[in-house]
Amino acid sequence: PELRRALEQLGRGAKIEHQVDSPDENSRIIFEITQAVQTLSQRRVGALIVFEQKTGLRDFIETGTTIDSRVSGPLLVNIFEPNTPLHDGALIVRGVRMVAAGCVLSLSENSSLGRDLGTRHRAGLGVTESTDAVVLIVSEETGIISMAQGGKLTRHLDGDALKEILGSLYQNDRVNLFETVQGLARRFNRRGGRRDEPVS
Repeated sequence: PELRRALEQLGRGAKIEHQVDSPDENSRIIFEITQAVQTLSQRRVGALIVFEQKTGLRDFIETGTTIDSRVSGPLLVNIFEPNTPLHDGALIVRGVRMVAAGCVLSLSENSSLGRDLGTRHRAGLGVTESTDAVVLIVSEETGIISMAQGGKLTRHLDGDALKEILGSLYQNDRVNLFETVQGLARRFNRRGGRRDEPVS
């Protein structure tokens, strides 16, 4: 598995480093994505949003439709509107740009995942098993918001949790994302949320 993962990453190529324009732009992106994801959750519209990190996602991007748009909440909601051409695939975000939608991801190979997790969650987990991407998932059945990172799933996220996750991705003085996720997991465990950790 380690060799396969290394070869996959080589095939995807290195991500082009991006610069966020300003703290105001960071705040705008965090606000727009948070509002959009919460809107999708309230309406129980399924969504799969992949944030590219150091590992390039070129081969996944090429399976979708190029958008190359600045991050926009209304556009994000519209992409996942049911019965539209791109709603079934993943949206891939590279820095301040939404680069492609309707992208096809490889499904998780973990056989220990619960039966209540559908294709969308398995795809979100799958891409994080072979890359360092961070994925937000909205369940079509329940509206529950989840995050996948490092092959692990953190579920039952609220607006504050979304802001923390996105802040760790976009703030210039960003904290370590792993530490943010660990803190969220501890908090949601205390509040009755759930974090599923696949068996290694």
